[in-house]
Amino acid sequence: MTRLLVFLTIIATSTPALSQKDLTDSQHLRALLEEVRQLRRDLQTATSAAQRVQIALYRLQLQDAAVARATRLVEESHSKLTDLADARAHIGGEMERSEDLRNRIQDAADRDQLEQRLADLKRDLERIARDEQQWRAKASQAEQQLRDEQIKLDSLHSLLDQLDQALERTGNSSASASNR
Repeated sequence: MTRLLVFLTIIATSTPALSQKDLTDSQHLRALLEEVRQLRRDLQTATSAAQRVQIALYRLQLQDAAVARATRLVEESHSKLTDLADARAHIGGEMERSEDLRNRIQDAADRDQLEQRLADLKRDLERIARDEQQWRAKASQAEQQLRDEQIKLDSLHSLLDQLDQALERTGNSSASASNR
């Protein structure tokens, strides 16, 4: 009988210990399951963020190309305007010399030739003035396009900065969660 009593005492005291062990294992399993779920969420977030970064980088490359094209148009317009201004100055100088020479020439045939030369130079100046007006309009449009494209580029840089910060926060929160 004493043996039975000892046996029952042992069983009675060991049952709570076994149930405590089971409870602890269950808690560990739940913690592991939660950690796996969190890792899955972190992986999905990182994958999604990486895809967004790739899309933003692709858009950034396209926008860089658009800014480069707009810059070339602006430079081309300014170059053409500089060339036209040089041509206008050159023709203006030719006109002054021709008028000066016309005033000094006595021969009527030479004078008529200079008059024709002056008329040609005047037409050239008028053509240059029209061309300058057209190129100024093109330059103005190109400058506006460059400003617009630059605004879009700045917006994409801002988006990439935001994505970088979000990835950094995600990385920091994952690191702090894994250190717990």
